[in-house]
Amino acid sequence: MSAIVDLQLAYEGKDNVADAIPSLDNITQWANAVLVAEGLDEQELTVRFTDEEESQALNFEFRGKDKPTNVLSFPFEAPPGIELNLLGDLVVCAPVIMREASEQNKLHTHHYAHMIIHGTLHLLGYDHIEDSDAEVMEQKEIDILASLGIDDPYQIR
Repeated sequence: MSAIVDLQLAYEGKDNVADAIPSLDNITQWANAVLVAEGLDEQELTVRFTDEEESQALNFEFRGKDKPTNVLSFPFEAPPGIELNLLGDLVVCAPVIMREASEQNKLHTHHYAHMIIHGTLHLLGYDHIEDSDAEVMEQKEIDILASLGIDDPYQIR
């Protein structure tokens, strides 16, 4: 099982937010953990780190929500008859991740891991709109994070 990650660094700040953006190796490890859990072979995805302005614009355009968000997932839909091991794109807002990690008393690395895993599960078709679907998705996140030695992100701190 192997994730091929195309990393795009569009966040241009020269600050602690930029310094905390995870390495390609970390991102690949987290995506691989999802592939292993789902029993999937090699898959490709793009992970783009952005600022709040880009995140807000994309969130408004594609979800109708006029605010930046932690991660957006854009699954790839192949044309009929074409098979590609391309999952799609994740757009991760670095400042939002850092702010949330601080507010939730989490290590920023653990919150990044959670959001990459969360977004990758969205690329695979999981969602959390209905409560029953949210329970399934959250349990997968908890189990995958546990396999990486990371605590349950939904526990009350």
